[in-house]
Amino acid sequence: MSRKQRAEIDAMLRRPRPEGPQSVEEIRAGFRAMMAEMIVPLGIRTSSTTLGDRPALLVEPVDGPRAGTILYFHGGSYVVGSPETALSLTGNLVVRTGYRAFSLDYRLAPEHPFPAAIEDALSAYRALLDSGEDPSMIAFAGDSAGGGLTVTTCLAARDAGLPMPAALVAFSPGLDATRTGESMDAKAAIDPFFTRESLEQTAAMYLVGQDPHQPLLSPAVLADLAGFPPMLLQAGTNEVLLDDSTRTAARARAAGVDVVLDITADVPHVFQAFAGVLDEADEALDRAALFLSQHLRVRDTADTPGRPGKR
Repeated sequence: MSRKQRAEIDAMLRRPRPEGPQSVEEIRAGFRAMMAEMIVPLGIRTSSTTLGDRPALLVEPVDGPRAGTILYFHGGSYVVGSPETALSLTGNLVVRTGYRAFSLDYRLAPEHPFPAAIEDALSAYRALLDSGEDPSMIAFAGDSAGGGLTVTTCLAARDAGLPMPAALVAFSPGLDATRTGESMDAKAAIDPFFTRESLEQTAAMYLVGQDPHQPLLSPAVLADLAGFPPMLLQAGTNEVLLDDSTRTAARARAAGVDVVLDITADVPHVFQAFAGVLDEADEALDRAALFLSQHLRVRDTADTPGRPGKR
């Protein structure tokens, strides 16, 4: 651990931001600029593809993938972000596991509010299954809002009668649109990234008046997680969304689900994106890669399905 590293990242996240209301385009541009500072690892190649009816970025090891697929959902409060802004995260998972990853470019609010993102994620999973991919060789992973999508897409898949993926990995997931976790107030003074007000601003764009008290919006407090695959939830103690992870883990345990709650001290929201700069980020990604490798089981490499979508 490095106090200096953590302090530098905290200071970076607290840099002055534009005052007054910003347009959606300005918010998106600011997020792109911030994420462009993250380190994308060497050893990957990327190509554009489609999954379902949405664009996706295929991320693979340069020396070819081993059997297994990560379906990745980027963060950004359902309003900002893209597969490119999450490339430091997907790239690190690919390098560390050897699996390929499809990073989905799901529709964003306010142009496409709830449940558009979940519909796109479910369609992408269907596309993988329809291509012949074995669900025991698929993992969902995501960060922030995308971490929330790992859970809500599983809920939607279960309700649709689809098989569950092999595992879920969620980095600082957003899992409670009711914002009732104690950490929303207890961590307000030390979270350098989110405030209740900033979360409410983007949530209003995504919800468009929908009641947040429903499982697909607040699974941490309302979802039945019975039948879910093994879950890894990673979060930092310096984030207001901490209790989204702690309460989801409790619900998973109560439902008989194998769950690992992995909390790192004194780090911010989606600290894993700072791999190569923050020791704790690299260590957390190593743990996530180990978790994935333990749960994606190869039956026979000769039976590995072909790639879905268009190249």
